[in-house]
Amino acid sequence: MLSEKLAPVMLFCSVAALAPAVAQGPSPQEGKLRVIAIGAHPDDCDIKFAGTAAKFAKAGHAVKFLSVTNGDAGHQNDRGATLARRRYAETQESARRLGIGEYQVLNNHDGELLPSLEVRRQIIRAIRQWKADIVIAPRPNDYHPDHRYTGVLVQDAAYMVVVPNVAPDVPALRKNPIFLYYEDGFQKPAPFRADVVVAIDDVWSTKIDALDAHVSQVYEWLPWVDDRLEEVPKDPAARKTWLSRSRGQRISPAVRAALEKRYGADAAQIQHAESFELCEYGRRPDLETLQRMFPK
Repeated sequence: MLSEKLAPVMLFCSVAALAPAVAQGPSPQEGKLRVIAIGAHPDDCDIKFAGTAAKFAKAGHAVKFLSVTNGDAGHQNDRGATLARRRYAETQESARRLGIGEYQVLNNHDGELLPSLEVRRQIIRAIRQWKADIVIAPRPNDYHPDHRYTGVLVQDAAYMVVVPNVAPDVPALRKNPIFLYYEDGFQKPAPFRADVVVAIDDVWSTKIDALDAHVSQVYEWLPWVDDRLEEVPKDPAARKTWLSRSRGQRISPAVRAALEKRYGADAAQIQHAESFELCEYGRRPDLETLQRMFPK
């Protein structure tokens, strides 16, 4: 049996063999935005942003998902390099179904993420390589340490992406992106504020298709953690219906109020939405300008 000291080397080789080399992103198209959504694990972006991502992509904007860890711990049976390879394959299928430009997975271990300088540099490089206009990530308060530290890492990158002498192997951005947070339900130190809301009823099935690609998570690991594994249907069509039903969440009063402000009388009919809070770091447009940048 290989020692634990050798495991990171083996994992790096196996995942790197699957993942394409990350090159400089294409030059921005006139009038089109470049959006990067960052999550801790290889399904986090899908859970928080897939509907809005599908709308951005459909409108011709460039969208990338980035997972800061390789997800090699998130399963009750599989583990290590085997699980990392499986989850990488799931990300690529999800990206195909959403129609986004790229889904990159960094080779950091699941459950062991720390806000180190090296990982900060990885995120700085990814944001620069994508030439991002908009960056979306978790808030740094969450039940999972990987989620918390992903939020911290992105905050720490928010100014450094424009500093040429930091990670000088990738050219610095000339303009700081807009940084936003995904919605969450945590109340301390401060509750989430819905600065931008996007109704996603019209792309709900697309979001479910993307989540359905993450078989190891939505049909195995997460139901097992919640002690609901026996509820998951065996038939693929039936389990997708189950997934759609189980993923539907009550819209909070704050998000409902923001929907009413943006969509008027139509807001009463909206059943699914994704919302985002403007980060204090990075570029800070006024909220009217920010709303215009997001799909409706």
